[in-house]
Amino acid sequence: MLSLRIDGELLDRLRDQAAKRGMSVQDYVIRTLIRDDFDQRFQTAVEETEKFYGVT
Repeated sequence: MLSLRIDGELLDRLRDQAAKRGMSVQDYVIRTLIRDDFDQRFQTAVEETEKFYGVT
């Protein structure tokens, strides 16, 4: 379970973005977190590969 406390302005923006995608705010936030986590892990993997091969 994840619980977030956000202000009204941010909630309104999240509702707008979620509605554009036909999603609930909860689903939109979770998908955003998953996407950002993947991006971070991918970047780390690229950096480790470059270190291994000596690419700078």
